[in-house]
Amino acid sequence: MNLDLTEEQKIIQDTARNFARTELDPLAAKLDQEGDRESYLKNLRKLGELGLMAINVKSEYGGSEAGVIAFSVAVTEIARACASTAVTMSVNNMVCEVVQAVGSEEQKRAYIPKIASGEYYAGGFALTETSAGSDPAGMRTTAIADGDSYVINGNKMFITSAEYAGVFVVWAVTDPKGKKGKNISTFLVENGTKGLTVGRAEHKMGQHASITNELVFEDCRVPKTAVMGKLNDGFHVAAGELAGGRIGIGSLGLGCGLAAMDYATRYAINRVQFDQPITNFQAIQWMVAESYTELEAARLLLMNAAFKKETGKRFGREASMAKYYATEAGERACYNALQMLGGYGYTAEYPIERYARDVRICSIYEGTNQIQRLIIARDILGALK
Repeated sequence: MNLDLTEEQKIIQDTARNFARTELDPLAAKLDQEGDRESYLKNLRKLGELGLMAINVKSEYGGSEAGVIAFSVAVTEIARACASTAVTMSVNNMVCEVVQAVGSEEQKRAYIPKIASGEYYAGGFALTETSAGSDPAGMRTTAIADGDSYVINGNKMFITSAEYAGVFVVWAVTDPKGKKGKNISTFLVENGTKGLTVGRAEHKMGQHASITNELVFEDCRVPKTAVMGKLNDGFHVAAGELAGGRIGIGSLGLGCGLAAMDYATRYAINRVQFDQPITNFQAIQWMVAESYTELEAARLLLMNAAFKKETGKRFGREASMAKYYATEAGERACYNALQMLGGYGYTAEYPIERYARDVRICSIYEGTNQIQRLIIARDILGALK
């Protein structure tokens, strides 16, 4: 089995790595501690210009058409410098993919190029609600037909990039009397549409530069042409896109873990205690060995899931396995790295505490890791019946 990247995949990886090192890494601490919206948005636009906002999208719509493996390695490289930028990049790619998958030709040409190029700083993925996080089929936002329009009412929570997204993919119940999960449709709603309000930004533990907001729909009227795909088939669409999004979040967790361990290992080589580098001690060596082994296992799980998706095979179980393992391996790596730095690792003077805060959300969003365990177990048990 050949696990080497193709030349095109290497180019994407190198492009992401060079951008991360030159543009993102010098700014990451400032974005986290002070905020610099102008610089953050400028870098999102540059990512679009580099072709990193629609990696697995056809070139005719402005995408790079480089595939899912390229997407995974690119997100990992960006996350090694700035997890806040990486999550927006991951979501943007996901929004472009869902529009490509189920949008009309007119919708594809109207919206994908704007997100892919950076004309829109971001696209929004509006699925989660207060009472519908792990159970999105239980959403309460409604879209009721009224003549040539749908009128949307409800709230969406924890929407990445909402303040500066150009368009949102929105899920809403279109058949209130229909069966749960069989009564949801998918819409494209432009930011600024009358009746749509972007709420305040959440104050989060980590990923401070990535803005997360509530969306409020109050008699928000959209034309029937805003529907994407088949009516009442939206839950199926969401489930499919979330599976792909888990590859992105797993890759983000991997990037955080690698960044933390690379920094901590270099630090430990130069840190002297008892008249010798602390890397001479078994306790440090074991943390290095443990974390890098787990991170390599995570990388291979992500590669497997990405390969299956890219080649059109069933990949849901593999994506859940990769997301679950990679995000928890990344978290363990960040905490090992913090331990290796001792008290310094707990201070904002060093980047480890930022990595540890940034990685924590990865085991929660795109489906909690508890939900991933359920998905994996049900798929395995179902196959054995």
